[in-house]
Amino acid sequence: MSENQQNSVVEAGFRLKKTVVMVGMMGAGKTAVGRGLAVRLGVPFLDSDAEIESAANMTVPEIFERDGEPFFRTKETQVISRLLDEERGILSTGGGAFLAEENRANISERGVSVWLNADLALLWQRVRHKDTRPLLRTTDPRATLAEIYATRVPLYALADVTVPSMPDLSIDEMVDRVIATLLAERPDVLEKVDA
Repeated sequence: MSENQQNSVVEAGFRLKKTVVMVGMMGAGKTAVGRGLAVRLGVPFLDSDAEIESAANMTVPEIFERDGEPFFRTKETQVISRLLDEERGILSTGGGAFLAEENRANISERGVSVWLNADLALLWQRVRHKDTRPLLRTTDPRATLAEIYATRVPLYALADVTVPSMPDLSIDEMVDRVIATLLAERPDVLEKVDA
């Protein structure tokens, strides 16, 4: 363990033993809560969509438009696998990443999946004014979101850990919930250490 890693353990009061992978619907808070969690634990924050965009020099919507969703999903699986191997930290994934059985298996073997479980009303409130969601570029985005939600929830329910996302909770309060859940349910992933 490097001196910086030791310092972050002491400052944060926690030791992260496996990468925590944030999964769930668009708008569930994977990136915001993931960033807050990384800061609180003193570990790197990684974002699979950002890594894909950086490698392709294009946005996710542009990749969808030019190359299609199957191409994007293949790249997504490669990036998630690489990030799980490279560095222990907090990894935020795109909403569709956890649908692939290969991704679910990789994440459970080499990390832990945390599903931020937000209800449909909260998700719609968060995404309805954003034009950055390629799957919602339809004539009825609310109905499309409801369809995606109904299809994906049974797969998200396979996550290693579930943390309910509530509309009245701040990002810090959600981070507190994730930490408390991991400490209680997954001591193999996160442990409290004496500073």
